Amino acid sequence: MAQIRRLMHEADTEMVEEWKWMGTPTWSHDGVVAIASPFKEKVKLTFARGAHLPDPQKVFNNGLGGKEWRAVDILEADTVDERALKDLIRAAVSFNRSQFADKAASKRRPSAARSSSSHHAHRKST
Repeated sequence: MAQIRRLMHEADTEMVEEWKWMGTPTWSHDGVVAIASPFKEKVKLTFARGAHLPDPQKVFNNGLGGKEWRAVDILEADTVDERALKDLIRAAVSFNRSQFADKAASKRRPSAARSSSSHHAHRKST
């Protein structure tokens, strides 16, 4: 867990670390990046939008058929490819930023044309 925490913050200095959902370590930047679930035999690092991320180094090893999340199961004896995991973390942050920017842009776009009367407040004459 300490290694995962260190890598999250090295990969993105603006990463927010919180404890959610009954004590689950969660890292966010413009949305949830990943959550960690410690088990007796492993730590499962689940990327919330992992299905949308490039994984050229094949870091993901669980949830490969899911439509949204992907996970990395890390056993105690495993050697973590830190560079590859940080690349994945950065890709997740980049994806979140793009989704955040898309949502912000859609809020700025004017909606369907309205009649001029809907744009002006009606005033009562005195």
